[in-house]
Amino acid sequence: MAFRIQVIDSAQSFEAEPGESVLDAALRHDLRLPHECRFGGCATCRIKLVEGAVRYDEFPPGLTPEEAEEGYALACQARPASDLVISAARRLPPCSEPARHLATVLAVQPLCDDVLHLSLEVPPEAELLYRPGQYINILLPDGGHRSFSMASRPHPQALDFHIRRIPEGRFTSGHAARLRPGDRLSVELPHGSFCFHAEDYRPLLMVATGTGLAPIKSILESLMDDEACPPVSLYWGMRTEADLYLQDEIRSWADRFDDFRYVPVLSRADAGWSGRRGHVQQAVLEDFEDLSEHAIYLCGSPAMIGDAKRAFLARNASIDHLYSDSFTFQSTAAA
Repeated sequence: MAFRIQVIDSAQSFEAEPGESVLDAALRHDLRLPHECRFGGCATCRIKLVEGAVRYDEFPPGLTPEEAEEGYALACQARPASDLVISAARRLPPCSEPARHLATVLAVQPLCDDVLHLSLEVPPEAELLYRPGQYINILLPDGGHRSFSMASRPHPQALDFHIRRIPEGRFTSGHAARLRPGDRLSVELPHGSFCFHAEDYRPLLMVATGTGLAPIKSILESLMDDEACPPVSLYWGMRTEADLYLQDEIRSWADRFDDFRYVPVLSRADAGWSGRRGHVQQAVLEDFEDLSEHAIYLCGSPAMIGDAKRAFLARNASIDHLYSDSFTFQSTAAA
């Protein structure tokens, strides 16, 4: 028996066959719901269940039990257990439709031992408009792609990226290291729903691990020198002090914001490190007893994001003001 699914945001409806995911059923009926990874890791396809219930073959890593209890589900993995009424509304600023372009390499230089800074330029006719926090797909000759978040404020042509070398990675440890200025790359952009939500107007808590700093940097650069920017707390987790590849630049951001706090956290610090140690999400918990008034942005490893979501919700963080960008594509590439 098919299940009827109604989307209250658009007054559209469609049917899902038994065992079919909400997302697959929607796409089969030419109804586009926001989605990216399609295996339950990124949470881009998060929907709100207004009526009805769903089941999962395996509970998805991009959703916490607390979110599920509040009525949220991931459309790519959720299978209807009854007729559904769902909400998929997203309040997102406008951006260009994803399109393919031939980009020119402007510069490639190391930021630290295992992170490269890649600068690209797309043709002016692209008329590119993207949201801070979005990402690009670099298309590979074999038909695959690798995804990287933009690391600078939106520009119609210039794009910056932080690329972490992954052992035996086809792009990051091979092709990327051989790139030179003037080389061309086939790219597709913009992608992603991770971005700044100005309508929240809450103090910003930005938590990143590794090159998850890139989309956070893009968001913060777009807010610099803006008198309306709320207070910003940035927590960045790395392994060693040598990995903090933008340490001096980040500290200088205090001059560009009215209220800015930066807390680097090292999980494998040596004896000479006098700063915070351990996991970055734990440092946040040590500093905040209550998170109910914050807009929270999480970016980096899936393990950090999953743990941070659970812990922050226990500190009264609002599910509706908690945004995440899980670097699942890097994990996939490494695998």
